[in-house]
Amino acid sequence: MIRLSEVDSTNNFLKTKASNSEPLPEGTVIMADKQFAGRGQQQNTWYAEPGLNLTFSIYLCPSFLAVSQQFLLNMAVSVALRDALGDLLGPFLKVKWPNDLYYKNQKLGGILIENIIAGTTYKACIIGIGLNVNQQSFDPKLLGRATSVWKILQQDVNLIELLSLICSNVEAEYLKLKSGNVNKLQSDYINGLYLFNEPALYRHNGQSFKGRIVNVSQNGLLTILSDAVEREFNFKEVEFLNNI
Repeated sequence: MIRLSEVDSTNNFLKTKASNSEPLPEGTVIMADKQFAGRGQQQNTWYAEPGLNLTFSIYLCPSFLAVSQQFLLNMAVSVALRDALGDLLGPFLKVKWPNDLYYKNQKLGGILIENIIAGTTYKACIIGIGLNVNQQSFDPKLLGRATSVWKILQQDVNLIELLSLICSNVEAEYLKLKSGNVNKLQSDYINGLYLFNEPALYRHNGQSFKGRIVNVSQNGLLTILSDAVEREFNFKEVEFLNNI
């Protein structure tokens, strides 16, 4: 593990190290006390109050996966993160498709996986994780939409101990994925999914509709049952409206 006091983004730092000629050991973890340009999915920003939260990246080399199986790693990391915090936070902790961590209807953390593809080979990936841990207050614009472990438990949590627990869980799920039991992984991901099989409101191409999430495919497509018809959506094609 490399711990930094400040960096623009742990993913960017790890990408730079991975691009150097000297091989980077698989399992390398970069943790930053302060990220001043953290990123979420689709270039969204991720802000965490310095010294109070976990912002870190993990370097893995999942060459055993086909390029078309990239989302399986997303599932494995999501399940690992949910399980690592499950004993602490209980059954209200869910994964919101594709890769956010939710407690009830509030965002607790997020995952950003950046893949390094060489031709048709899945060479390496950088897994960025941002988790609200000991932060007690948030930007007013996020009022009601974001939460932290502290806000849920009303007490501080040791960041390094929590990081160690999360990394152990990621390693365990990664080894399970490597063993090839992808159906069990898919089932674990879906069964802990936010709003799974619950009536909810969504938006696609500017049109709102009611439906229930019934599946997530192994390549990451979300299936929503609406008016007796199953509709599949790729990333950023459907918007969750429950928290608006």
